[in-house]
Amino acid sequence: MILKIKKINETLDNPLPVYTTEHASGLDVTSSSVNDIIIEPQTTQLIPTNLIIEVPIGYEAQIRPRSGLALKHSIGIINSPGTIDADYRGEMKILLTNFGKEPFTVKFGERIAQMVICKVEHVKIEVSSELSDTARSSGGFGHTGK
Repeated sequence: MILKIKKINETLDNPLPVYTTEHASGLDVTSSSVNDIIIEPQTTQLIPTNLIIEVPIGYEAQIRPRSGLALKHSIGIINSPGTIDADYRGEMKILLTNFGKEPFTVKFGERIAQMVICKVEHVKIEVSSELSDTARSSGGFGHTGK
């Protein structure tokens, strides 16, 4: 599968998304902000990537947090996973949230998120007066005891 990517500013030398290990499921995405972006505790900042992607029809790009940033700095993605639809052609921007107690600085070229390409199925909605029963039935939050 091919994922077409266009840089908005071709003179900006920000890295393209890349798999950092042979069997990684996510491509690392980097910040393209030439100015440091400080994310204060308990706040969210929109981080530019300088990238527009063309997700193949029938797929989505899921944007997920990086585990190292979460563990070491309490940095996550508030709407995780974020979705980039196959028909979106705007700049990919990442909503980073600082869940920690210290300010966090995002620098140019820093790996800030992972992008996973996933198959999407479209469904047809059918209103029904009856649904099949299951052993769980309507058991919701905490129904198994913990």
